[in-house]
Amino acid sequence: MTSRELVYATLKGENTIRVSRQLWLLPWAINHYKNEVELINKDYPDDIININANFKTQFKKLSGNQCEIGQYIDEWGCVFENIQKGVIGEVKSPLILDEDWNDVENIHIPEELLSFDIEEVNAQIRELGYEKFVIAGACPRPFEQLQFIRGTENFYMDLIMKPNKMMAFIEKMHDFYCRLLKKWALTDVDTLMMMDDWGSQKSLLINPKLWEEIFMPMYKDYIDIAHKAGKKMFMHSDGNILLIIPKLIDIGLDAVNCQLFCMGLENLKQFKGKITFWGEIDRQNILPFGTKADVKNAVVSIKDNLWDNGYCIAQMEFGPAAKPENIREAFTIWNGVI
Repeated sequence: MTSRELVYATLKGENTIRVSRQLWLLPWAINHYKNEVELINKDYPDDIININANFKTQFKKLSGNQCEIGQYIDEWGCVFENIQKGVIGEVKSPLILDEDWNDVENIHIPEELLSFDIEEVNAQIRELGYEKFVIAGACPRPFEQLQFIRGTENFYMDLIMKPNKMMAFIEKMHDFYCRLLKKWALTDVDTLMMMDDWGSQKSLLINPKLWEEIFMPMYKDYIDIAHKAGKKMFMHSDGNILLIIPKLIDIGLDAVNCQLFCMGLENLKQFKGKITFWGEIDRQNILPFGTKADVKNAVVSIKDNLWDNGYCIAQMEFGPAAKPENIREAFTIWNGVI
Protein backbone atom coordinates (compact mmCIF):
# COMPACT_ATOMS: atom_id res chain seq x y z
CA MET A 1 0.00 0.00 0.00
CA THR A 2 1.42 3.40 -0.96
CA SER A 3 1.47 6.39 1.37
CA ARG A 4 -1.34 7.92 -0.66
CA GLU A 5 -3.51 4.82 -0.35
CA LEU A 6 -2.77 4.63 3.36
CA VAL A 7 -3.99 8.18 3.96
CA TYR A 8 -7.18 7.61 1.98
CA ALA A 9 -7.80 4.46 4.03
CA THR A 10 -7.22 6.49 7.19
CA LEU A 11 -9.81 9.08 6.15
CA LYS A 12 -12.38 6.32 5.56
CA GLY A 13 -11.68 4.32 8.74
CA GLU A 14 -10.26 1.42 6.73
CA ASN A 15 -6.61 1.50 7.81
CA THR A 16 -5.40 -1.71 9.45
CA ILE A 17 -1.78 -1.40 8.27
CA ARG A 18 -0.02 1.37 10.21
CA VAL A 19 -0.68 4.96 11.16
CA SER A 20 -0.02 7.49 8.41
CA ARG A 21 2.34 10.28 9.41
CA GLN A 22 3.60 13.78 8.72
CA LEU A 23 6.20 15.95 10.42
CA TRP A 24 5.86 19.73 10.29
CA LEU A 25 9.36 21.14 10.31
CA LEU A 26 9.90 24.74 11.31
CA PRO A 27 13.16 26.29 10.10
CA TRP A 28 14.15 26.52 13.77
CA ALA A 29 14.41 22.72 13.95
CA ILE A 30 16.64 22.51 10.89
CA ASN A 31 18.83 25.32 12.22
CA HIS A 32 19.29 23.59 15.58
CA TYR A 33 19.07 19.86 14.79
CA LYS A 34 19.96 19.37 11.14
CA ASN A 35 21.45 15.87 11.56
CA GLU A 36 18.65 14.64 13.80
CA VAL A 37 16.04 15.97 11.37
CA GLU A 38 17.66 14.11 8.49
CA LEU A 39 17.66 10.84 10.42
CA ILE A 40 14.03 11.21 11.50
CA ASN A 41 13.00 11.92 7.91
CA LYS A 42 14.95 8.87 6.74
CA ASP A 43 13.47 6.49 9.30
CA TYR A 44 9.95 7.94 9.30
CA PRO A 45 9.30 9.52 5.90
CA ASP A 46 6.17 11.59 5.47
CA ASP A 47 3.10 10.03 3.90
CA ILE A 48 1.64 13.50 3.37
CA ILE A 49 3.53 16.22 1.54
CA ASN A 50 2.92 19.81 0.51
CA ILE A 51 3.49 20.92 -3.05
CA ASN A 52 4.20 24.43 -4.25
CA ALA A 53 3.83 26.20 -7.57
CA ASN A 54 5.95 28.52 -9.65
CA PHE A 55 4.15 31.79 -10.24
CA LYS A 56 4.36 33.44 -13.64
CA THR A 57 3.47 36.93 -12.41
CA GLN A 58 5.87 38.85 -10.19
CA PHE A 59 4.46 39.75 -6.79
CA LYS A 60 3.87 43.47 -6.28
CA LYS A 61 4.20 43.41 -2.50
CA LEU A 62 6.02 40.24 -1.41
CA SER A 63 9.54 40.75 -0.04
CA GLY A 64 11.87 39.36 2.60
CA ASN A 65 11.84 36.00 4.37
CA GLN A 66 9.16 35.34 6.97
CA CYS A 67 11.47 33.15 9.09
CA GLU A 68 14.52 35.44 9.10
CA ILE A 69 15.27 38.31 11.46
CA GLY A 70 14.09 41.60 10.01
CA GLN A 71 11.13 42.76 7.94
CA TYR A 72 8.91 40.56 5.80
CA ILE A 73 6.04 41.80 3.61
CA ASP A 74 3.40 39.26 2.63
CA GLU A 75 1.50 39.05 -0.66
CA TRP A 76 -1.25 41.32 0.68
CA GLY A 77 1.18 44.05 1.71
CA CYS A 78 1.14 43.32 5.47
CA VAL A 79 4.47 44.12 7.14
CA PHE A 80 5.84 41.63 9.67
CA GLU A 81 8.68 42.34 12.08
CA ASN A 82 10.71 39.31 13.18
CA ILE A 83 13.20 39.26 16.06
CA GLN A 84 13.88 35.49 16.14
CA LYS A 85 15.39 33.37 13.38
CA GLY A 86 13.43 30.28 12.40
CA VAL A 87 9.91 31.42 13.33
CA ILE A 88 7.38 33.88 11.91
CA GLY A 89 7.19 37.46 13.20
CA GLU A 90 4.25 39.76 13.95
CA VAL A 91 2.48 42.63 12.24
CA LYS A 92 3.15 45.85 14.14
CA SER A 93 1.67 48.42 11.69
CA PRO A 94 -1.73 47.42 10.24
CA LEU A 95 -2.71 48.49 6.73
CA ILE A 96 -6.18 49.66 7.80
CA LEU A 97 -6.20 52.46 10.36
CA ASP A 98 -9.60 54.03 9.70
CA GLU A 99 -12.43 52.59 11.79
CA ASP A 100 -14.80 52.80 8.80
CA TRP A 101 -12.23 51.15 6.51
CA ASN A 102 -12.06 54.20 4.25
CA ASP A 103 -8.42 53.29 3.58
CA VAL A 104 -9.36 49.84 2.24
CA GLU A 105 -7.47 50.60 -0.99
CA ASN A 106 -4.25 50.06 0.98
CA ILE A 107 -4.87 46.32 0.70
CA HIS A 108 -3.49 44.42 -2.26
CA ILE A 109 -5.46 41.34 -3.36
CA PRO A 110 -2.66 38.97 -4.47
CA GLU A 111 -4.01 37.88 -7.83
CA GLU A 112 -0.44 36.81 -8.58
CA LEU A 113 -1.16 33.60 -6.64
CA LEU A 114 -3.43 32.57 -9.51
CA SER A 115 -0.62 32.76 -12.08
CA PHE A 116 0.70 29.21 -11.61
CA ASP A 117 0.57 26.59 -14.35
CA ILE A 118 -1.66 23.59 -13.62
CA GLU A 119 0.37 21.24 -15.79
CA GLU A 120 3.60 22.18 -14.00
CA VAL A 121 2.00 21.20 -10.68
CA ASN A 122 0.76 17.92 -12.15
CA ALA A 123 4.23 17.20 -13.54
CA GLN A 124 5.69 17.47 -10.02
CA ILE A 125 3.11 14.99 -8.74
CA ARG A 126 3.80 12.58 -11.63
CA GLU A 127 7.50 12.65 -10.74
CA LEU A 128 6.53 11.37 -7.28
CA GLY A 129 4.73 8.45 -8.93
CA TYR A 130 1.45 9.40 -7.26
CA GLU A 131 2.74 7.59 -4.17
CA LYS A 132 2.35 10.43 -1.67
CA PHE A 133 -0.82 12.14 -0.46
CA VAL A 134 -0.40 15.70 -1.72
CA ILE A 135 -1.65 18.95 -0.18
CA ALA A 136 -2.27 21.94 -2.44
CA GLY A 137 0.05 24.92 -2.24
CA ALA A 138 -2.67 27.39 -1.26
CA CYS A 139 -4.14 28.03 2.17
CA PRO A 140 -7.02 30.49 2.69
CA ARG A 141 -6.91 32.05 6.15
CA PRO A 142 -9.56 34.81 6.23
CA PHE A 143 -9.69 35.38 10.00
CA GLU A 144 -5.93 35.63 10.42
CA GLN A 145 -5.35 37.65 7.25
CA LEU A 146 -7.95 40.18 8.38
CA GLN A 147 -6.09 40.51 11.69
CA PHE A 148 -2.82 41.11 9.83
CA ILE A 149 -4.57 43.79 7.77
CA ARG A 150 -6.38 45.59 10.59
CA GLY A 151 -4.64 44.55 13.81
CA THR A 152 -6.17 41.97 16.14
CA GLU A 153 -7.71 44.25 18.74
CA ASN A 154 -9.26 46.64 16.19
CA PHE A 155 -10.54 43.78 14.06
CA TYR A 156 -12.32 42.18 17.02
CA MET A 157 -14.12 45.50 17.55
CA ASP A 158 -14.91 45.72 13.85
CA LEU A 159 -16.57 42.29 13.99
CA ILE A 160 -19.09 43.81 16.40
CA MET A 161 -19.62 47.08 14.52
CA LYS A 162 -19.42 45.53 11.01
CA PRO A 163 -18.46 48.63 9.01
CA ASN A 164 -19.86 48.40 5.50
CA LYS A 165 -16.52 48.69 3.73
CA MET A 166 -15.04 45.92 5.87
CA MET A 167 -17.92 43.59 5.06
CA ALA A 168 -17.58 44.42 1.37
CA PHE A 169 -13.86 43.65 1.56
CA ILE A 170 -14.52 40.32 3.27
CA GLU A 171 -16.73 39.37 0.32
CA LYS A 172 -13.96 40.42 -2.07
CA MET A 173 -11.39 38.40 -0.11
CA HIS A 174 -13.67 35.38 -0.04
CA ASP A 175 -14.21 35.58 -3.79
CA PHE A 176 -10.44 35.60 -4.31
CA TYR A 177 -9.94 32.59 -2.04
CA CYS A 178 -12.69 30.69 -3.86
CA ARG A 179 -11.09 31.39 -7.25
CA LEU A 180 -7.71 30.31 -5.87
CA LEU A 181 -9.07 27.02 -4.52
CA LYS A 182 -11.00 26.32 -7.72
CA LYS A 183 -7.80 26.57 -9.74
CA TRP A 184 -5.89 24.31 -7.34
CA ALA A 185 -8.82 21.87 -7.49
CA LEU A 186 -8.05 21.43 -11.20
CA THR A 187 -4.64 19.95 -10.35
CA ASP A 188 -3.87 16.38 -9.29
CA VAL A 189 -3.46 17.20 -5.60
CA ASP A 190 -5.37 15.03 -3.14
CA THR A 191 -6.54 17.71 -0.75
CA LEU A 192 -7.04 21.43 -0.50
CA MET A 193 -6.22 23.17 2.77
CA MET A 194 -7.33 26.14 4.84
CA MET A 195 -6.30 27.49 8.22
CA ASP A 196 -7.15 29.99 10.94
CA ASP A 197 -6.13 29.94 14.59
CA TRP A 198 -9.44 30.16 16.41
CA GLY A 199 -8.68 29.27 19.99
CA SER A 200 -7.03 30.69 23.05
CA GLN A 201 -5.72 28.24 25.63
CA LYS A 202 -9.20 27.79 27.10
CA SER A 203 -11.85 29.00 24.67
CA LEU A 204 -12.76 30.39 21.26
CA LEU A 205 -11.34 33.84 20.48
CA ILE A 206 -14.68 35.30 19.40
CA ASN A 207 -18.34 34.63 20.15
CA PRO A 208 -19.33 31.34 18.48
CA LYS A 209 -22.40 33.05 16.99
CA LEU A 210 -20.13 35.51 15.16
CA TRP A 211 -18.04 32.59 13.92
CA GLU A 212 -21.16 30.87 12.59
CA GLU A 213 -22.49 34.05 11.00
CA ILE A 214 -19.37 35.30 9.23
CA PHE A 215 -16.78 32.55 8.88
CA MET A 216 -18.56 29.20 8.81
CA PRO A 217 -20.29 29.98 5.47
CA MET A 218 -16.91 30.80 3.93
CA TYR A 219 -15.43 27.54 5.14
CA LYS A 220 -18.40 25.63 3.77
CA ASP A 221 -17.82 27.19 0.36
CA TYR A 222 -14.15 26.12 0.47
CA ILE A 223 -15.08 22.58 1.49
CA ASP A 224 -17.73 22.38 -1.22
CA ILE A 225 -15.19 23.48 -3.85
CA ALA A 226 -12.91 20.65 -2.76
CA HIS A 227 -15.59 17.99 -2.67
CA LYS A 228 -17.14 18.95 -6.01
CA ALA A 229 -13.70 18.41 -7.55
CA GLY A 230 -13.25 15.04 -5.84
CA LYS A 231 -10.70 16.42 -3.36
CA LYS A 232 -10.53 16.34 0.43
CA MET A 233 -10.35 19.43 2.64
CA PHE A 234 -7.91 19.68 5.54
CA MET A 235 -7.79 22.51 8.10
CA HIS A 236 -5.36 23.74 10.76
CA SER A 237 -6.43 25.70 13.83
CA ASP A 238 -4.54 26.29 17.06
CA GLY A 239 -5.99 26.67 20.53
CA ASN A 240 -9.15 25.37 22.17
CA ILE A 241 -11.64 25.00 19.30
CA LEU A 242 -13.89 22.43 20.97
CA LEU A 243 -17.02 24.54 20.40
CA ILE A 244 -16.66 24.64 16.61
CA ILE A 245 -15.55 21.08 15.89
CA PRO A 246 -19.20 19.88 15.61
CA LYS A 247 -19.88 22.65 13.10
CA LEU A 248 -16.78 21.77 11.08
CA ILE A 249 -18.01 18.19 10.96
CA ASP A 250 -21.47 19.37 9.88
CA ILE A 251 -20.08 21.31 6.90
CA GLY A 252 -18.01 18.31 5.79
CA LEU A 253 -14.42 18.98 6.87
CA ASP A 254 -12.36 15.83 6.31
CA ALA A 255 -9.41 16.40 8.67
CA VAL A 256 -8.48 18.94 11.32
CA ASN A 257 -5.04 19.70 12.69
CA CYS A 258 -5.55 21.03 16.22
CA GLN A 259 -4.09 21.05 19.72
CA LEU A 260 -5.66 17.90 21.12
CA PHE A 261 -4.13 18.25 24.56
CA CYS A 262 -5.32 21.82 24.90
CA MET A 263 -8.93 20.58 24.66
CA GLY A 264 -8.58 17.24 26.44
CA LEU A 265 -8.79 13.89 24.70
CA GLU A 266 -11.73 12.88 26.89
CA ASN A 267 -13.67 15.83 25.43
CA LEU A 268 -12.73 14.92 21.85
CA LYS A 269 -13.66 11.25 22.11
CA GLN A 270 -17.25 12.09 21.15
CA PHE A 271 -15.99 12.92 17.63
CA LYS A 272 -14.23 9.58 17.12
CA GLY A 273 -14.90 8.29 13.63
CA LYS A 274 -16.64 11.53 12.55
CA ILE A 275 -13.57 13.49 11.47
CA THR A 276 -9.88 12.70 11.08
CA PHE A 277 -7.61 14.23 13.69
CA TRP A 278 -4.51 15.21 11.72
CA GLY A 279 -2.22 15.22 14.75
CA GLU A 280 -0.86 16.42 17.07
CA ILE A 281 1.36 15.63 20.06
CA ASP A 282 1.40 18.35 22.74
CA ARG A 283 4.08 20.87 21.63
CA GLN A 284 3.58 23.10 24.65
CA ASN A 285 4.66 20.54 27.23
CA ILE A 286 5.37 17.01 26.07
CA LEU A 287 7.58 17.55 23.00
CA PRO A 288 9.83 20.14 24.69
CA PHE A 289 9.80 18.94 28.31
CA GLY A 290 8.36 15.43 28.46
CA THR A 291 10.09 12.13 29.11
CA LYS A 292 9.88 9.14 26.78
CA ALA A 293 7.23 7.74 29.11
CA ASP A 294 5.23 10.94 28.72
CA VAL A 295 5.46 10.64 24.94
CA LYS A 296 4.34 7.01 25.02
CA ASN A 297 1.39 7.82 27.26
CA ALA A 298 0.37 10.66 24.94
CA VAL A 299 0.41 8.48 21.82
CA VAL A 300 -1.43 5.62 23.52
CA SER A 301 -4.04 8.04 24.85
CA ILE A 302 -4.69 9.47 21.37
CA LYS A 303 -4.96 5.96 19.98
CA ASP A 304 -7.36 4.81 22.70
CA ASN A 305 -9.62 7.85 22.44
CA LEU A 306 -9.62 8.72 18.74
CA TRP A 307 -8.33 5.85 16.59
CA ASP A 308 -11.02 3.87 14.76
CA ASN A 309 -9.22 1.93 12.02
CA GLY A 310 -8.05 5.38 10.98
CA TYR A 311 -9.37 8.85 11.66
CA CYS A 312 -5.98 9.70 13.21
CA ILE A 313 -2.73 10.82 11.60
CA ALA A 314 0.58 10.80 13.45
CA GLN A 315 1.40 14.45 12.86
CA MET A 316 3.44 16.74 15.07
CA GLU A 317 5.33 20.01 14.82
CA PHE A 318 9.08 20.15 15.32
CA GLY A 319 9.45 23.76 16.44
CA PRO A 320 11.10 25.87 19.15
CA ALA A 321 12.21 23.92 22.23
CA ALA A 322 11.02 20.52 20.97
CA LYS A 323 13.42 17.64 21.61
CA PRO A 324 14.36 15.52 18.60
CA GLU A 325 14.37 12.39 20.77
CA ASN A 326 10.72 13.02 21.67
CA ILE A 327 9.75 13.49 18.02
CA ARG A 328 11.43 10.18 17.18
CA GLU A 329 9.88 8.41 20.16
CA ALA A 330 6.38 9.52 19.15
CA PHE A 331 6.74 8.03 15.66
CA THR A 332 8.25 4.86 17.12
CA ILE A 333 5.36 4.36 19.55
CA TRP A 334 2.77 5.10 16.84
CA ASN A 335 4.30 2.36 14.71
CA GLY A 336 3.80 -0.13 17.50
CA VAL A 337 0.26 0.63 18.69
CA ILE A 338 -1.72 -0.18 15.51
